[in-house]
Amino acid sequence: MPRHIYDEDHEAVRASARAFVARTLAPRAQEMIEIKSIPREVWKEAGKQGLFGFDIPEQFGGAGVDDYRFNAVVSEEMSRFNAATSSCFGIHSDVCPPYIVDLGTEEQKQRWLPGMASGDLICAIAMTEPSGGSDLAALKTTAVRAGEGWVLNGSKTFITNGYQADLVIVAARTDPARGAKGITLFLVERGMPGFANGRKLDKVGMPESDTAELFFDNVRVPDENRLGPEGGGFVAMMQRLPQERVGAAVSNVAHAKAILEETIDYAKERKAFGQPIGAFQHNKFLLAELVTKIEVAEAFVDDCVLAHAARKLSAVDAAKAKWWSSQVQNEVLDHCVQLHGGYGFMNEYRVARAWRDARVTKIWAGSNEIMKELIGRDLGL
Repeated sequence: MPRHIYDEDHEAVRASARAFVARTLAPRAQEMIEIKSIPREVWKEAGKQGLFGFDIPEQFGGAGVDDYRFNAVVSEEMSRFNAATSSCFGIHSDVCPPYIVDLGTEEQKQRWLPGMASGDLICAIAMTEPSGGSDLAALKTTAVRAGEGWVLNGSKTFITNGYQADLVIVAARTDPARGAKGITLFLVERGMPGFANGRKLDKVGMPESDTAELFFDNVRVPDENRLGPEGGGFVAMMQRLPQERVGAAVSNVAHAKAILEETIDYAKERKAFGQPIGAFQHNKFLLAELVTKIEVAEAFVDDCVLAHAARKLSAVDAAKAKWWSSQVQNEVLDHCVQLHGGYGFMNEYRVARAWRDARVTKIWAGSNEIMKELIGRDLGL
């Protein structure tokens, strides 16, 4: 089915993103796997090409474009390259900027947004804790008032961009008696005494992503680094999670679609018993099913992108897009591995790496079980 949500301006940005992938990312693909991160010069080149900062106003170095579809086309092209780059860039350029743009003071915006847009400053957001997972209201990291600032203690884990991050948006409990209303956001900078970017975690997939632990040991954070009102952190996160989840859905579909296209080509070329494997009725019917699943998922996600661009996407619909797209992605990629036979289990084949990379998408940005819980509550159950 033809897609109708993008116009010439969006496709021009897509072309730029695709050229960046071919020129800058593809030649360094193996290097990024080996060093388990995206080199800083790659971040800076992406910023130079205008791939960051669509949500950042022009006076702070961004594009100042109030149209989420530009974010989405870049996410699609990064995802077609690999899931990890899309994740790292997405956290930095889609998830983090709205917090500072919407909640930050003028001084905070001037201080950090230009570097985020240029790629000179890498940003992360630290919600998840070792004991908490998707239960954000139960976080244990604390921030206690001390004079004109705060003292931060605790730890975070599974933080995308955590190892290289220069700036981290940290959720901490400032009033234990108030539950979810006692959570506040802080901007923690690399080099603050007591703040440690932990080791790169050894993950099953997405090796290019420098996922890390973060540790806060009596970190003194000035009050000017508080982001938004005291006690407003949980609400701020809930209000902005739909953008993270629709972004995940965009990435899920684009990633699976690219590998499926490669698998169809493989099925036309690979022969068994004297004919292309795609000519066998089982495989032909299977590929027909997979193409249909991807296109149907893409149509729903496209509608969610349009709704979000118009500021009408509900948290429930974002949850539907996140869980369904990750489920479809994993189903499709599992079949793609099977269609490749033994080669599908070889790291040199992209399908194998994509299959591993996709598994986490049913866990992060809120597990699929949490997504179904949100949808179920909306049904009055």
